[in-house]
Amino acid sequence: MAELKETYACVPSTERGRGILISGDPRTDTIAYCNGRAVIIRRLDAPMDVSIYGEHGYPTTVARFSPNGEWVASADVSGTIRIWGRYGDRALKNEFRVLSGRIDDLQWSPDGLRIVASGDGKGKSFVRAFMWDSGSTVGEFDGHSRRVLSCAFKPTRPFRIVTCGEDFLVNFYEGPPFKFKLSQREHSNFVNCVRFSPDGSKFITVSSDKKGIIYDGKTGEKIGELSAEDGHKGSIYTLSWSPDGKQVRTF
Repeated sequence: MAELKETYACVPSTERGRGILISGDPRTDTIAYCNGRAVIIRRLDAPMDVSIYGEHGYPTTVARFSPNGEWVASADVSGTIRIWGRYGDRALKNEFRVLSGRIDDLQWSPDGLRIVASGDGKGKSFVRAFMWDSGSTVGEFDGHSRRVLSCAFKPTRPFRIVTCGEDFLVNFYEGPPFKFKLSQREHSNFVNCVRFSPDGSKFITVSSDKKGIIYDGKTGEKIGELSAEDGHKGSIYTLSWSPDGKQVRTF
């Protein structure tokens, strides 16, 4: 029998009709993603250096580093978010039941004090923003009638939150505390992802209608569309901005 010399970490788990969410900490060239009930943390410059967090009781869906890189917020299909230390024994800071169903996306505020999460729930409870240390709710997120697939926190002041989902809507909230400001219906199918540019001046939504729409980051008004040349032939599930905010990659 051949000797096993190296063991590699598992890749992100996949699911038909869903994008894969991979978060990163650029200061340490580290990424985090989910597989089963585990969160996998690995270094890009040392791929064999892997850390696995396996304390969730249900399959995990998304994990993101805090702005200072010291904490990780990870979510699962039960609607629970666990906030735990990235280093050492990965001590649990807090655990909150945020939604009544699966959490599809979460984002930290740029000051590291708040978290917004979106996904599935009962009634109209598809989005919640809360203080990371106490769990106190910091806004009301009216305006969606179906599952909210993605959410984004504006990375600069004044703070804004944008959400989008299966009702084809892109909703814009001002705060904190966050309140509904306006809704856009520029897409004709599920809106799968929303992301702000690094300077917060713009955000983009992508959809199963094969389109990407560009909006003003402060007002939420539409300002353009991604070029249709050499565009997607099918659904667009996610996007990522370049660090300088001049380019966007869609998947």
